[in-house]
Amino acid sequence: MIRALLLGCLLIAGCATLPPPARPPVEAIQSFAFHGRLAVRQGETRHHLKIEWRHDPARDEILLATPLGQGVAEIVRDAAGARLVLADRRHFAADDWSALAEQAFGFRLPLTASSRWLLGAPADPEGWRLRVVERESEAPDALPRLIELERDDILVRLFIDAWTELQ
Repeated sequence: MIRALLLGCLLIAGCATLPPPARPPVEAIQSFAFHGRLAVRQGETRHHLKIEWRHDPARDEILLATPLGQGVAEIVRDAAGARLVLADRRHFAADDWSALAEQAFGFRLPLTASSRWLLGAPADPEGWRLRVVERESEAPDALPRLIELERDDILVRLFIDAWTELQ
């Protein structure tokens, strides 16, 4: 009887989940990845996309897809500049994020400081109104779950489904 009780306790203890490892403070995170969803409204036009973003100080890779998973665009930023390849094989290239966005979309996007504001840290949103609407928890250093960017008649809502800290 005692053996069965001990065995039961050991099995239950073996199934217990450990708390997730502590994450460093937001200011210390240099490399990360996330996947989520984008909702973009410009006037009466609306777009919904899936997004996967990998960031480290030397390189960003962004993959955009339709809600059903069909690839729409790939954006890369590195020491050579910024490049955008669309599903129809059109290419755009520029020296930096802002110039690339203006060339491809006709307006600048607040991507230069994105590695900071994506994490919810203060950063210059380059003329856009930026608001962290929801965080993953109530903790003061919790990462954003929902970010809104707004300028003129453009509203971008970024829903982050899962974060990964990269080493």
